[in-house]
Amino acid sequence: MHDSSQGGTLRASALQVAVALGAVYLIWGSTYLAIRFAIETIPPFLMASARYLAAGGMLYVWSRLRGAPRPRLIHWRSAVLLGGLLLLLGNGGVVWAEQRVSSGLAALLVSTEPLWIVLFVWMRDHGRPGGRVLAGLLLGFTGLVLLVRPGSSTGGIDLLGVAAVMVASVSWAWGSLHGQRAKLPPSPLLGTAMQMVSGGGLLLLASAITGEPARFHLAAVSARSALSLAYLIVFGALIAFTAYVWLLKAAPPVLVSTYAYVNPLVAVFLGWAVAGEPITRATLIAAAVILIGVALISSAQGRGTGKRAEEKKPVPEPEPVAAAEELEAEVCATR
Repeated sequence: MHDSSQGGTLRASALQVAVALGAVYLIWGSTYLAIRFAIETIPPFLMASARYLAAGGMLYVWSRLRGAPRPRLIHWRSAVLLGGLLLLLGNGGVVWAEQRVSSGLAALLVSTEPLWIVLFVWMRDHGRPGGRVLAGLLLGFTGLVLLVRPGSSTGGIDLLGVAAVMVASVSWAWGSLHGQRAKLPPSPLLGTAMQMVSGGGLLLLASAITGEPARFHLAAVSARSALSLAYLIVFGALIAFTAYVWLLKAAPPVLVSTYAYVNPLVAVFLGWAVAGEPITRATLIAAAVILIGVALISSAQGRGTGKRAEEKKPVPEPEPVAAAEELEAEVCATR
């Protein structure tokens, strides 16, 4: 089952694609809840640092054993910058915010990332918005306002927590676009590992600056927190990463991109079913509006991000959602 004109370079059966896509949906959607459980007894920055240093270290060794060449200094510089944007500000913002907001709300706020990518592409390339993308932006930001506006019936929204997640989403968007032009190793696996290790180191520094080590006691770590951290490392950063990279080669990009609006739904459902997080009618309405907007932007792939762009440039403009997909596996901590 494969049409090379629609993306991917591998021949794969429908069952293989369905299993891999299901793994990405379920695992990345469940990591929001796993983060909530992990930080119950492990400080947030320290937990995120342990996750990325462990996962990044394993991926680095694996990629080198598979023949990836030793990275150069300029590659490490790019990895540190991207690690700061994607993991310190991106993952770190979400992990810290989940002390104050529900895992489902965090997932819905993160789902606005494609909206920011579109805005940054327009600012960078001075493109004109197409009708489908413009409608997606308007719906997405309308849903965001409905979700967090003061006096809404979505529950007791912590504005500081919301602000932290929004900073994370904007940072991911900017980092994803920067990553397209960053000087990284030819091996995507090695580049991902370097960003995880660099981001993990920056998160460890943030943990030290905020005094987390002094408040951390290994004996106080609960079994649920420890198992959640192990789940984030093994499933979120290794298994889901492998499935996602394989899907990019084996399935049409439009199909792969559906994780952007399926994962938040999984996160909201699991938060309600497992952790008892409340779901109000206002939350569901806001979520629907946001995700319809994201779906419109995703469906605009291949159509260009602006009107008559092909008349202005011989090379098509970057596709905003595709740009996010290329680096999404590297920021899968909240997936």
